[in-house]
Amino acid sequence: MAQTTAAVPDPHPQPHPHPHATRENILFGGVYGAVLACSMVAALTQYGHTDRSSRRYDALWLLVTAAASALAHGYAHYIAERAPHHRWDALRTLRDEWPLVAAALPTVLLLAGAGWGWWPANGVEYAAFVLNIALLFCLGLVTARWSARSWAAAVVIGAVDALLGVVVVVANALIK
Repeated sequence: MAQTTAAVPDPHPQPHPHPHATRENILFGGVYGAVLACSMVAALTQYGHTDRSSRRYDALWLLVTAAASALAHGYAHYIAERAPHHRWDALRTLRDEWPLVAAALPTVLLLAGAGWGWWPANGVEYAAFVLNIALLFCLGLVTARWSARSWAAAVVIGAVDALLGVVVVVANALIK
């Protein structure tokens, strides 16, 4: 006589773990946000508009672009996951994209500050490039140390991350 066992649903299911809520997500979103900020500053200052109103416009566009990129990336993760979705998973996925927007915020503040007259609007893009390259270096260094890498390896990883920002700066110089 064959005995069958039917799967009995768990009366107390555990919360659905989200695979993207990791330190790696902080690095990914941070690097993406910093490179995005660098690229947007390069693109928005291409035509030499460096007055205060242009810097406020640049800050707003960077913020909108970072938010739209985070939404697009979160949405892509949500629809690409083959696991069954639970209620609120879409919002959790979007929430997990905060490092991308957070990495762009220092540049938004730098541009907005120039637009509000806190510092000169002309040439602020160079400060933004330096800020984002330093941010990229720090993200790589800290993430590597979180992963128990040696200091030497962490510095190399930070330098490689910073190189992404340098590529944007060099491309900006060559394109102009």
